Amino acid sequence: MFDEKDMILEAKHVTRKFPAAGGRTLTACNDVNLKLYKGKTLGLVGESGCGKSTFMRFLVALDKPTEGEILYHGRDITKLKGEELRQNRQNIQMVFQDPSSSFNPKMRVRDIICEPLMNFNRIKASEKDAVAKKFLKMVDLPEDFADRYPHNMSGGQRQRVAIARAIALEPEIIVMDEATCALDVSVQKTIIELVVALQKEKDISIGFIAHDLGLIQSFAHQIAVMYLGNIVEVLPGDEIDKNAKHPYTQALLGAIFDLNMDFSKKIESIESEAPSPLDVPPGCPFQDRCDRCSDRCRSEHPRLIDLEEGHQVACHLYDR
Repeated sequence: MFDEKDMILEAKHVTRKFPAAGGRTLTACNDVNLKLYKGKTLGLVGESGCGKSTFMRFLVALDKPTEGEILYHGRDITKLKGEELRQNRQNIQMVFQDPSSSFNPKMRVRDIICEPLMNFNRIKASEKDAVAKKFLKMVDLPEDFADRYPHNMSGGQRQRVAIARAIALEPEIIVMDEATCALDVSVQKTIIELVVALQKEKDISIGFIAHDLGLIQSFAHQIAVMYLGNIVEVLPGDEIDKNAKHPYTQALLGAIFDLNMDFSKKIESIESEAPSPLDVPPGCPFQDRCDRCSDRCRSEHPRLIDLEEGHQVACHLYDR
């Protein structure tokens, strides 16, 4: 499915722990192992608080793991400091969920898009106007938007500007943190189409965080499902409908609403709430919400095993 020579980033045994009140520890990411390939999209999906954003923040050096390493072309980027770290930011850029919070409201779109290029001395001040218009055209926005302020645009337009700023440095990887969840469904579709087109044109690798499994499966080449800090399943995006094995992945699929769905079947929901990340039970973290839970599930933490090429699952039902 994926050629290992095309792998550009690999997370190995990444764990992030936070101290909590009462001497307890919150484990946001627990022994995460993931790979990102050239020109492909890795979708990371799961409920709120499962550790998706925490993990992706490591890639852009907004946080550091407690344990493990993240190898970008074989080099551990979690150890970079100073000028090396600053220079590496050109290779991995991020599009945030709310672009307004990442924009200076006093800056025009021209300056927002060109700020990264100016910071790395890629262009001169006299070139900003032409460069901004070039990138606005790439994200299907009129050239005169260069003179606008963020508050003069819609949410979809602001997200396009955020994408333009992210691709300005020609990064090899772009991380998108719930980049469409605050947009109307029709706008979501156009933004995804834009991202896919830019990926094909520039051969960019994308790490896309989402709650919506229905959305992510429409364009992700690979999907990793996360639950309470643990990767419970990894499989090709176009196989998730027919080959998903983990009970949690199947539950997420059962909860998808789609206009083309079979309405004779009811939409399933996952019974009960997820436990607190401060009080994860021993054994399988999904045990209290799984109707196939066994004694082994309550005592032994499942390991991620290979079912077939490109498909891994952490579930005792498949570890014989």
